[in-house]
Amino acid sequence: MIRRVLTYSVLGASAVGTGLSLHTNDYDINSLGIVRLSRSALAVIDVAMTYKRELYYREWDKNSPEYKAEKSRVHTMAAQRLLQLICVNKGVYIKVGQHIGALDYLLPKEFVQTMKVLHSNAPQNPIEDLYKVIKQDLKRNAEDIFDDFEREPLGTASLAQVHKAKLKTGEVVAVKVQHPYVKGNSRVDMATMELAVKVLALIFPDFKIQWLVDESKKNLPIELDFLNEGKNAEKVQQQFQKYKWLRIPHIHWDFCSPRVLVMEYIEGGQVNDLEYIKRNNINPFSIANKIGQLYSEMIFNTGFVHSDPHPGNILVRKQPGKDVEIILLDHGLYANLTDKFRYDYSKLWLSILSVDRVGMRKYSQNLGIKGDLYGLFACMVTGRPWETLAKGVNKVKYSKEEKDTLQQNTSLVLPHISDVLEQVDRQMLLILKTNDLIRGIESTLHTQNRMTSFWVMSKCCLRSSFGEEKTLAKTKTKRLGLVLRERWEIFKLNVYYLYLGLINFGLMAAIKELL
Repeated sequence: MIRRVLTYSVLGASAVGTGLSLHTNDYDINSLGIVRLSRSALAVIDVAMTYKRELYYREWDKNSPEYKAEKSRVHTMAAQRLLQLICVNKGVYIKVGQHIGALDYLLPKEFVQTMKVLHSNAPQNPIEDLYKVIKQDLKRNAEDIFDDFEREPLGTASLAQVHKAKLKTGEVVAVKVQHPYVKGNSRVDMATMELAVKVLALIFPDFKIQWLVDESKKNLPIELDFLNEGKNAEKVQQQFQKYKWLRIPHIHWDFCSPRVLVMEYIEGGQVNDLEYIKRNNINPFSIANKIGQLYSEMIFNTGFVHSDPHPGNILVRKQPGKDVEIILLDHGLYANLTDKFRYDYSKLWLSILSVDRVGMRKYSQNLGIKGDLYGLFACMVTGRPWETLAKGVNKVKYSKEEKDTLQQNTSLVLPHISDVLEQVDRQMLLILKTNDLIRGIESTLHTQNRMTSFWVMSKCCLRSSFGEEKTLAKTKTKRLGLVLRERWEIFKLNVYYLYLGLINFGLMAAIKELL
C-alpha cells in the first residue's frame, strides 16, 4: 500500500511538474527535461559512434597525411553534430558552445571554427515572441515605445537577441530582449547537467566537474536579470572614465526590466573581424594593447571583472582623426574579486614572470592548489607549456609548435586539470574563463607576442600587491617605504621593457609601444 502511494505520488508530482513547465513555457515541448536530456544523450552517442565508425575502425599511422586528413574530417562531422544539438536546445548549451569557440589554443581547430558562429549568430526567435516579452514586462506595446524596430537582429546570443530600433524621441538604440523560454529552459538544463555530471562521475571517477554545475547555478540567475546588467554597465563606465577610448552604451532606464534592456546604439566591427579591421585601417596591436590594459586593470586593481569577453561582446571602431575605440557590451556577468585574492593572484603572476618556483608554489597554494599541481596551474593561468615557463614566459615567443604541444598534451593531463578546477578558489574559475577568451582574441589578431602585454600586466600586478601591503602597514614609515619600493620596482620594470624593445623593435618603436 505504501509502495503504491509512493509510486502514484512520484507519478503525480512528475505530471504536475511537467504541466507547470509546459504552462510556464507556453506549452513548448522543448522545455521538457526528458526531451532535452534524451536529445543530448542521442547526440553524444551519435558523436561517439561517428568516431568509432569513421576513424577508430582500424589502426593508423598517426604521422601519415591520410590519418591527419581523416581525423580533421571526423572532427568536423562531430563538431557539426554538436552544433546541431546546441542550436536546438539553445540556452545554456549555447553558452558552452561559445566558450568552445574561444579556445583556439587548446581544442582542435575544427571544433573552434564550427562554434565561432555562436558568438553573434546563435539561433534566433521570431520578432513576435520578443514583442510579447516587451508587452509582458513593460506593460506597453512595442509600437508605443519605438518608431522603428528592425526585424533582423544585430546579434543573437545564448540568453537574448539584440535589435536596432528608434525611440519616439528619435534616438537610435539597441534593444536586448531575453528569449521567451530561456528561464524555464535554463532550470531544466541545469538539472539535466547535474544529472549528467553525477553519471559521468560514476563512470569516470577521475573527472571531478561538480564545480561546473555549482558555478553555473550561481551565475545563471545573475545573467538572467538585465537590470543587474544595466547597473554593471554604469559601474564599469564610472570606474574607467580615464580611458577615453572605452565606450560603454548608455542605459535608457525608462524602458528596462529584468528581461528587456534598452541602450545606446554604437556602431562598430566585431573584434575578430579581420576584414573590418583591415578595411578601416585599424592596428590590431592597438586593439590588443587596449583590451590587455583594460582587463589587467579590472583583474589586478579594481577587482570588478567583465567575465564574458567573447568576440561578440567586444566591438572596435576608428573615427577620422581619432584613436581606435573599444566598445564593451554584455555586462551581465562580472567577477567580484576580494583584496586577498587579487594580492595572491598578482604575486603568482610576478612569480611566473620571474621564474620563481618557490613563489609559484606558495601563491598557488594560497589560491587553493595543493602540492605539485602548482606547475599545471601556472600553465593553465598563462596558456603556455611548462618548458616555456621555465625559460621565462615573457622571453619566449608564442609559436605554432607551442600551440600544438598544448593541444597534444591536454588529453594526458585532463584528470589533473579536473583536480585543479575542483581545488582552486572559486573566484579563479571566472578568471580562467576570461583569460581563455582574451587569449582567443589575441590569437585571432595574431598579437600574442606584443611587447606591451607583460609590461602592462606586470605594472598592474605590482600596484595591486603593493596596494594590499600598504593597506596592512601599521605605521607611516612602513607605508612610505612601500611607496618608494613600488616606484623603484616600476622604474626597473620600465627600463627592462624599454631594453627589450630596443633589442626587438628599435628606439622609436620601443618608446611608442611603451607610451
